[in-house]
Amino acid sequence: MKKEILERIKKLGGNIDNVKGNSLQEDLQSITFDTVLYPKPEDAPWASAEDQEPIFGIGDFVDENEALFKENNEAFYDKLIQKYFCKTTEGFGQMFWEVSSFTPFKEGTADYKEWYRDFTDEYTDLSEITKVTNDTTPDFILLATSYGFPDSFYIALSDPNPENPTLFGTDRTGFFSEITNEGNLEDFMNLFMTKEELLEIVKKAMEK
Repeated sequence: MKKEILERIKKLGGNIDNVKGNSLQEDLQSITFDTVLYPKPEDAPWASAEDQEPIFGIGDFVDENEALFKENNEAFYDKLIQKYFCKTTEGFGQMFWEVSSFTPFKEGTADYKEWYRDFTDEYTDLSEITKVTNDTTPDFILLATSYGFPDSFYIALSDPNPENPTLFGTDRTGFFSEITNEGNLEDFMNLFMTKEELLEIVKKAMEK
């Protein structure tokens, strides 16, 4: 992978110490996170990015800890980071780095046994993936999951650009029958906030 991707993953809290550069699959499976990932606020028709909560429900945290902020704002910020930047499953709009292989076309694997029939019926549509990879029977890496749509993000291991592969999104309700091209991995990782970027947003709001 590109060094810029690895550097961004590290800033987001990922451990890249075991990345060897031997293969895309091996590199991705060697990366671990001890935290979840939070998308940066984006402008929307109902509110600009700066008018939105950077993390869902963070306003409640601020209200509950207003006294701490007035007494010791650094302790307040430390508590905020400890609450959100961990492997929490409470619904804050986060994504989860959950790398695993997915091999519905590879004979002899558990995925093949469970999924091959579904992946060869008329409901599965890999055209978005085939446009990029020219591969109709790819092996995949599941990279991340979320509570939103799409809720699962995959990379095809036959991607022609393993240094910066394309992400594809799908969802439990339309598993590989509805697929979205989510852009390249570098851009995808840049969608998320580091701890420092979150604190910058919160401090701007709290200390104005």
